[in-house]
Amino acid sequence: MRFTKIAGIFVTAFMAVQSVLCTNVNAVSAESTDMRDITSMELVRDMGIGINLGNTMESCGDWIARYGDGTVSSYETAWGSPVITEQMIQGYANEGFGVLRVPVAWSNMMGSDYTINEAYTARVKEIVDWALKADLYCIINIHYDNGWVNNFYKDKDECMKRYIRMWTQICDNFKDYGDHLIFESQNEELGWGELWDRWAGTNGKAESYALVNEINQKFVDTVRASGGNNPKRHLLISGYNTDIELTCDSMFQMPNDPENRCAVSIHYYTPAGFAILEEDASWAKCRSTWGTQEDRQELARNLDMMRSTFIDKGIPVIMGEYGCPKKNKEEASVREFLSSVCREAYDRQICPIMWDVTGFQYDRENCRMYDTELKSLLNNICDSSQKTPDTVKYDVDANGVFDINDVIALKDWLIAKPDAKLYDWEAADINKDGVLNVFDLCLMKREFLKK
Repeated sequence: MRFTKIAGIFVTAFMAVQSVLCTNVNAVSAESTDMRDITSMELVRDMGIGINLGNTMESCGDWIARYGDGTVSSYETAWGSPVITEQMIQGYANEGFGVLRVPVAWSNMMGSDYTINEAYTARVKEIVDWALKADLYCIINIHYDNGWVNNFYKDKDECMKRYIRMWTQICDNFKDYGDHLIFESQNEELGWGELWDRWAGTNGKAESYALVNEINQKFVDTVRASGGNNPKRHLLISGYNTDIELTCDSMFQMPNDPENRCAVSIHYYTPAGFAILEEDASWAKCRSTWGTQEDRQELARNLDMMRSTFIDKGIPVIMGEYGCPKKNKEEASVREFLSSVCREAYDRQICPIMWDVTGFQYDRENCRMYDTELKSLLNNICDSSQKTPDTVKYDVDANGVFDINDVIALKDWLIAKPDAKLYDWEAADINKDGVLNVFDLCLMKREFLKK
């Protein structure tokens, strides 16, 4: 059973007025080179749900170079992961995941002038190849990477030079991979408290957002100017600190992309007392349980914000990380939190990718999930939302009935009425031309009058 690869393609909802590293280290497998004529919204939905290969290729720290043996493996295993094998990657697919996010610290073993180490690139490529061979989508990024991105606000020129140099090399090394490989601009460091303290007014806010937007635009420009399949590659744009509220702020702008193949990335660790803390901190109390009515309302409110700000406007969303620790947590609450976030995100057409490290949810030694009950819950999320031949035609509000409310919902969406939502875009594209416009509305009205 897989929670990936939906049957059929979900049509992106756009108005008619909208936009009608070094040499290769390893050979690319033939099956990984296809670039399909599909939108980013369709691709994101096809991913299903995913998991992170956390604390592995993004492990970093000067102490690793000082005390390690100088090999790629010394970094790969520094934060507790075993050496990754093809069987481990295949295990993710066997357990049902459709996408593997591979965070990377490319500065490890880096040479002069920000030259990425060939052996490190080769190892990342090997893992990516295994993921593609297992029929998984794969996301690679520039992760925390010892925190050099945190210096952007005070040393912009040098940091931008480094950023462009790194992405130029990554693009060159992965240029021949197909659209099952996605590039992500950065992890969650885009946004600087030194420039703007969100809790202390608006001083510096415009400058911090402008820098985030500039970096994301430079990412798109760099990828699009590179060779191979990169001019048409689907890209993942880091939200402001990948925080939902900050990313939904009007100051955050998606980059201009001539291919219109960009999704936005956010992370979900809310409430922090449960999803982050293992013990009390000065800024919050550790919580051992989750699942109150207030908890569920908070989750729904946050994800509805993402849907109305991005998805309802045709911009796909990937939740690049969500999760919680297990220490000092009630097991049932961990299970309920993970499955609830995944379900609520997926139901809103957000692709949820669980944060996982050695010892959390996936057993890397035995290549399976630790918690079979959680696995079953995750399986059911995608299974229960698959379209069937019995799906009601033209049911854009997805309530199981085609009635006047569906006509009104489409009309309201087309005129951009506040809070207008379409829960099934494929049902709204009556003439199946990939565009939502007044022609679809006329056809829907005609079908309603026939009833």
